[in-house]
Amino acid sequence: MDLDAVRTFVAAAGAGQFQEAAAELAITQQAVSKRIAALERDLGVRLFTRTARGARLSIDGQAFLPHARELLRAAERAEASVRPGRRPLRVDVIASRGAASGLMRAFHRAHPEIELDVVWLFDIERAVTAIRSGAIDASFRAVAAPGRPLPEDIASVRVLDEPLQLLTGPGHALAGARSVPLARLAGHRIWMPGVVPGTEWAAYYDDLVAEFGLTIEATGPNFGSDALLDTVADTPALATFMGGRTRLVWPAGHDLRRIPVTDPTPVYPHSLLWRRDNPHPALDALRAHLAAASAGHDTAGTWTPGWVTPR
Repeated sequence: MDLDAVRTFVAAAGAGQFQEAAAELAITQQAVSKRIAALERDLGVRLFTRTARGARLSIDGQAFLPHARELLRAAERAEASVRPGRRPLRVDVIASRGAASGLMRAFHRAHPEIELDVVWLFDIERAVTAIRSGAIDASFRAVAAPGRPLPEDIASVRVLDEPLQLLTGPGHALAGARSVPLARLAGHRIWMPGVVPGTEWAAYYDDLVAEFGLTIEATGPNFGSDALLDTVADTPALATFMGGRTRLVWPAGHDLRRIPVTDPTPVYPHSLLWRRDNPHPALDALRAHLAAASAGHDTAGTWTPGWVTPR
């Protein structure tokens, strides 16, 4: 059904004259007549009775009018659902407890008027595909992992360097340290079952291992962060790396220790990705917020892999 014809019918029904409806719609009276005649042919009924004073709704026209108005309202709702600035800004943060989730919570506190839809996509290829298709507006990722160039239509900006910390149980040999030099971790077993081959964080830890001679084990099933904390708390021989902005809560009896790593401090580089031609106005607000909150990148005493984009 032609929505322009339905819109013309509603205008004519309200005005009572085709001439007034034409003026309201900024079209000719002849165009009004043609549209309504076409709608009447589609419906197989007469919608108006022509009189000397104008046009009066027929019985069928009176029956159709409330449905015609609802059709126009539904069309407006459909358009509004995808109109830039009228739908939520949809952002992938990978995981609910990570640094990217914290960045989006801070953005929401600063801009409560912007409606958000936060999603969790594990794989970078899936995230990039979702950005390019318009399924999401942006994603937080580590950019330029080897063999993972971004498509030309995807833009990125580095927004956060997150320092890694060593997480140990109370019985670990380093549990009492206020900080630990990265080189001192050589020979210690660092258990990270969440490191999945092919991910950007796997590429990051592969380079960390190669450069500093660390032992990172990704063996065993990944039962999630709670199971990881339980195991580290109970196993003096194991430690794990944890992002400095990762939010975790564990039982008091675990007595876990988060220990800063130094000389150098490995930092995980978070970047925001978006499609270059995405018109959503809230994207500008998000990028401005992240730029203002950034503490800088590649500062002295920190380490990132050589493939990390420098900006």
